[in-house]
Amino acid sequence: MDSTAAVAEALRARRKQLDLTQFEAAELAGVSVRFVHDIENGKATVQLDRVQALAEALGLSLTLGLRKPSNHTQEVNPS
Repeated sequence: MDSTAAVAEALRARRKQLDLTQFEAAELAGVSVRFVHDIENGKATVQLDRVQALAEALGLSLTLGLRKPSNHTQEVNPS
């Protein structure tokens, strides 16, 4: 499972555990219902502040990890 799918599933599961509708979760997080819907359906986003707000509203913490580049990732050398 990729990280987007894992985040989507965690947020959806927690919202349902709290017996909240997408509308209620959006209100708690200060985001749109469409945003909650998109996140729960795996739409990739770069709006991490809004993802963080939704996670926190549902009582979750969002932790990002960094990993070393794979052999397929081009490294950029600072000049």
